[in-house]
Amino acid sequence: MDFLTSKRFITITLAILAVLNVTLLGILWWQNIHKPEPPAYRITRQYSKHIYFTRPLSLSEDQALAFRELRRKHFNKVTPELQSISTLKKELIAESVRENPDSAKIATLAGEIGTRQTVIEKEQAAHFHELAMVCTPAQRDSLRTVLEQIAVRKIRIRNDRPHEAPGAMKEFAPAGIRENR
Repeated sequence: MDFLTSKRFITITLAILAVLNVTLLGILWWQNIHKPEPPAYRITRQYSKHIYFTRPLSLSEDQALAFRELRRKHFNKVTPELQSISTLKKELIAESVRENPDSAKIATLAGEIGTRQTVIEKEQAAHFHELAMVCTPAQRDSLRTVLEQIAVRKIRIRNDRPHEAPGAMKEFAPAGIRENR
């Protein structure tokens, strides 16, 4: 009798394959059930901006702490305005997508958003002044440069976006073909 065709060999092989299948399916099931824990730390915009200012301005430890405290106070001061702008924008969107939008209500909501944005901009200017008072005269020049770079970068990012309609299909063609159309 040939070894590969014996009943014992086939039975043992099938049993091993069944155990392997059950084991692998169990491992896959366990991986799906037990998701990894999210990291315990959270990098916030406020924290990353603090690091962003510390190096280029060569802030001392005391200045860095003062910057951090000023930024925290500023963030806490403008958060209610940002939240109200968010709520007003939701109302504006809800009114805009209605079948018969009320243009007076839209104008009122837009005006309220503008008023709150003006408050935020004034608070930001006062915040920049407070930051400048922590800096030495040489650091103030660097601070102005950093703040200008941030403002220019935001404008550049907006200008670099493609001016296509949302959901529009992009045309893929070799270089030079699209320009000739």
